[in-house]
Amino acid sequence: MAEKFQIKKSSIASAVCIAAVILLLIFGGRVFGNQQYYAVSLMVILLSMVPFFLAFESRKPQAREVVTLAVMCALAVASRAVFIWLPHFKPMTAIIMIAGAAFGAEAGFLTGAVSAFVSNFLFGQGPWTPWQMLAFGIAGFLVGLLCNKGILSKKRIPLSIFGGIAVLVLIGPILDTSTLFMTAASVTQESAAAVYLSGLPVNAVHALATFLTLLLVSQPLFEKLDRIKLKYGIMEADREV
Repeated sequence: MAEKFQIKKSSIASAVCIAAVILLLIFGGRVFGNQQYYAVSLMVILLSMVPFFLAFESRKPQAREVVTLAVMCALAVASRAVFIWLPHFKPMTAIIMIAGAAFGAEAGFLTGAVSAFVSNFLFGQGPWTPWQMLAFGIAGFLVGLLCNKGILSKKRIPLSIFGGIAVLVLIGPILDTSTLFMTAASVTQESAAAVYLSGLPVNAVHALATFLTLLLVSQPLFEKLDRIKLKYGIMEADREV
């Protein structure tokens, strides 16, 4: 049991370190110019793969596991594209959270980062892309981590409430931070307050979309994903890694 706990602890530490490096990359991209956002985005994807593949250190990953995550990414991108006509209404975050809850924190982070990057080919790439990849990746990682530890239930109501609150108080402000650094000539308390306050209505709509999506589709998706895991024995969300 002690050995299993050690592996799990090292996996979490790796993911935290990767997130810190991603932040440095984002700031580095800003320092060297907004034209570097493609390079920064690709580096974020590569780094987000590290903790995911560390989860398979004791066995070889099966192709169907990667395919399953690719399907979740495609579903997340499609859910954002369907609501392109409704500003700031992003069901994609909920799909990413479901992937994290079903397959673990590492898979959740990777799903979030890749989904943000791919969906921006429809919505527009820019210096905000790495920030979105970080924010959506954290959404999947956080839910995956809390569900894996048994702190957060995957039941409809608690998961939906947590998802909405997380977007409002964490994911949304991370996205607002990109606006702060891209628009403010110098970051001051006044400029920060203005950006975060103006972002509240946007984050409220985003939180509502996350809450409703988790409320309506989380359980049907969990049932299908559980059948896939049972049939193929892939990526147990409660595995000790």
